[in-house]
Amino acid sequence: MYEHIPRRLAAIRDRIAAAAGRSGRRADDVRLIAVSKTHPVEAVLAAAAAGQLDFGENKVQEALQKISQAADTRLRWHLIGHLQSNKAKKAGGGAFRFVHAIDSADLLQQVDRAAGAAGASLEVLVQVDLALEATKFGAPVEALPGLFAAAEGCPSARLVGLMLLPPLVDDPEQARPWFQRLRAVRDQLGASGVPAGRLRELSMGMSHDFEVAIEEGATLVRVGSAIFGTRFYGPQGP
Repeated sequence: MYEHIPRRLAAIRDRIAAAAGRSGRRADDVRLIAVSKTHPVEAVLAAAAAGQLDFGENKVQEALQKISQAADTRLRWHLIGHLQSNKAKKAGGGAFRFVHAIDSADLLQQVDRAAGAAGASLEVLVQVDLALEATKFGAPVEALPGLFAAAEGCPSARLVGLMLLPPLVDDPEQARPWFQRLRAVRDQLGASGVPAGRLRELSMGMSHDFEVAIEEGATLVRVGSAIFGTRFYGPQGP
């Protein structure tokens, strides 16, 4: 049932390597996150058997169930969806290695406290709201200096970069300006004195536009349907 996954993973890795080469980087400079949301743990294990280590989930509860089912593996789990405050304790409790969608200093501090209480070490990214779309979350650019200042007091949840969900477009080239803007925001933060270690990751690019994102500097790409196939949602929707 999952025989397509190794073949698709190999094709995605080839495309990552080519895009990295076009941007003057190595394939190893880009980490592929296989987004397994709505797919069963058997699909995750098939990808893991093909050498995939990093997996992304949108919802805390679904992720924790899969993490438990795959407990005998050495996978790295990324929480990539919007994180509500009431789920911060679970998100920071040690199951995840990365949380990609921190959007306020308060949420960062909650996750940090949860990670500290669990004796866990967590890497987090700030979701930046560039397009100001009402249906999406993220921190506005003007809030970023305060958020990075708050990160100095968070020893367990280490802020390591920025994440972006650009407006949905049909042509990947239409996403390029948004990726360029996030890179520019990163560079501006660095020029203002934010330490380079807090800006090392740019999480941007998904199945339809990850190559453009890599050309514009992505270090983490979140690819789901191009690996696993069509997602299936229950009656409650995604």
